[in-house]
Amino acid sequence: MKLVVLTGIPGSGSTTVLNKTLEEVDYLHLNYGDIMTEIAVEKGLVENRDELRKLPAETQKEIQKAAGIRIKEKSESDNVIVDTHCTISTPAGFLPGLPKWVLEGLNPDLFILVEANPDEIMVRRLSDETRNRDAEKASEIQLHQEMNRAAAMAYATLTGATVKIIANHDNHLNSTIGKMVDLLR
Repeated sequence: MKLVVLTGIPGSGSTTVLNKTLEEVDYLHLNYGDIMTEIAVEKGLVENRDELRKLPAETQKEIQKAAGIRIKEKSESDNVIVDTHCTISTPAGFLPGLPKWVLEGLNPDLFILVEANPDEIMVRRLSDETRNRDAEKASEIQLHQEMNRAAAMAYATLTGATVKIIANHDNHLNSTIGKMVDLLR
């Protein structure tokens, strides 16, 4: 069985690509944050996902690690694709989405980065009325994607996984999905 980590910065279209790809491949889709929430609720630490970030940092780390182990266990009987953040852009800088203690439990086979041109991402973000995102310049979007690439390669170095970058350009969704399907089969 395979364990795949899929990531893309907001506006890259990673969620759209994933949802369409899952119509054609047999993978269990897990969202890392959802698994963390499930664990924290079971332990009586939170009632919902929004409360996770209010927990002490050490508690969050323990939950992150437990989530990686739980996801890995699910991959023993099913092909699993995990939707998560490779890096998180914060005012203080970029934060790794998959720190060492998560990677040790998760131990994925493949990282897939969904990317688009910064201008495409800017337009997608502006068009998405369901979210309230900070405005970023094209150069900041490009830097975030470059940081994702660097982080994914560092993660791969620690786990032995491979890294694949899939471009998701406007008006090429079917081609992008085809590349994902081929990669996951």
